[in-house]
Amino acid sequence: MERAQRFVDALTQLEERGELETLVSLFAEDAQVSNAASSHRFLGPEGARLFWQHYKGTLKQVKSTFRNMIESGDRVALEWESKGTAHNGMAVSYEGVSIIEWDGDRISRFYAYFDPEMLGRELVDGVAPRSEPPATVPA
Repeated sequence: MERAQRFVDALTQLEERGELETLVSLFAEDAQVSNAASSHRFLGPEGARLFWQHYKGTLKQVKSTFRNMIESGDRVALEWESKGTAHNGMAVSYEGVSIIEWDGDRISRFYAYFDPEMLGRELVDGVAPRSEPPATVPA
């Protein structure tokens, strides 16, 4: 679980302290970064920087917890729930799965799957249904 934990620790630094560079440093020069809400693929460390700046800027405050962290070979799957506060003061909670492909010690591909409509509803008026509470310890 070493690579999964490296990613989770770097994401936590971004969410809690706004520290972006630790997360960006995990991405390879030819990395591809995207999610279900975007048709754009961000490329390389600079693309990762833009992607994660946008993520952090979407919510006023955010914290992710992980139900499952699965590592097999050069692939990691993270099942997560992110909770926070939108800039309009509304509480936000959405969940999904991120797939991370590694090339050695660098991420070559990151893709997050979640329902962007639910996140949009949460950001606008806080009406999306809540999921079950996340586990406090990874499976």
